[in-house]
Amino acid sequence: MTVTGLDILLRDTDAIRTRNIGMIVNQTSVTRDLRYSWEVLKKQGFNLRKIFSPEHGLFATEQDQIAVTHQPELECDIVSLYGDSADTLLPQRTVLDDIDLVLFDIQDVGSRYYTYVNTLALFMEAVSGTDIEIMVLDRPNPLGGLIVEGPMLDMAFKSFVGIFPVPVRHALTAGELAFLYRDFKKLDVKLSVVKMEGWRRSMLFPETGLHWIPPSPNMPTFDTAEVYPGMCLFEGLNISEGRGSTTPFQVSGAPFIHPGELSRQCASCGLEGVAFRPVWFKPTFHKFSGEVIGGIWLHVTDHQAFRPFATGVAMTAAIRKLYAESLQFLSGVYEFNDTIPAFDLLAGNAAVRTSILEGKDTGSILASWLGDEIEFSSFKCSYHLYDA
Repeated sequence: MTVTGLDILLRDTDAIRTRNIGMIVNQTSVTRDLRYSWEVLKKQGFNLRKIFSPEHGLFATEQDQIAVTHQPELECDIVSLYGDSADTLLPQRTVLDDIDLVLFDIQDVGSRYYTYVNTLALFMEAVSGTDIEIMVLDRPNPLGGLIVEGPMLDMAFKSFVGIFPVPVRHALTAGELAFLYRDFKKLDVKLSVVKMEGWRRSMLFPETGLHWIPPSPNMPTFDTAEVYPGMCLFEGLNISEGRGSTTPFQVSGAPFIHPGELSRQCASCGLEGVAFRPVWFKPTFHKFSGEVIGGIWLHVTDHQAFRPFATGVAMTAAIRKLYAESLQFLSGVYEFNDTIPAFDLLAGNAAVRTSILEGKDTGSILASWLGDEIEFSSFKCSYHLYDA
């Protein structure tokens, strides 16, 4: 059974007893018996000065790309690190004056675009060169720590959904990513990680014995997190990624899609570990709110063989082949960026989109990032804190 960094820390708190503490947390920061970390620390008399909340807010009440302005009333100040401009992603120096230790404890989902570890990275940059220590209370990568997938981020496409120079599915924990980013940026930051016990790289989240607490409004289950590395790409298309349904990212669609036709086209791609079930659904908000639309429900049939990013790219190529006149790659503001298409920010380059638009063979597109996967799989071993 896995024991998180938070529960390990609470076994022996002498090291932080006299510290002035800030916390980067949300509702996933709980003990094994589901007590919120900040409540435990306050009850035990620690000097908790501030809580910093990431995108979606402390209790994940806000939808994606919505500024977090409302905060619950607690016994300490709560500072939002996700407002209405890119400047709000960084803590102001004035809010750090009474802090010498920041605890990061949020459940990540194992995809480069998920923004919580990106908040950690930016916070590390903000305190570089100061005496403030960052302590990561590590938690599992729900997708395990072995399988790497997708292209490396081209740093010309850096954004809030792409800060780390890693593939889409990076197979690292938050603590491992923190060490990687410190080295990559050559940050002068005091960094420590409270390691987990009982977690192995081969584990998927259901094997940890931990409770799944939705880290964001559209991440209700592990099943969602498993398909997310691919289906998040649909945020950059005029395709519903299932927001407004009870099964976001597992279901996707648009008014112009014929479910049976698309299901057959996707099945012909020869992808392993996944089945494409044709469906109709009606989103209650977000894209196509209130419309009955056709689409696909993804069913993972083999966790080890399934490649979510390849699946998302293959589905995009299939939609382009069938509905070229209707499919659009969206432009406009996406995560504070208005110069690069959202699809490219997510993919980490423009090559995937242009290859799809040029009608290149799907197999060759999926093979184009194989070298990145091999290279990063070897490189990341030097940052492993856990065995296979």
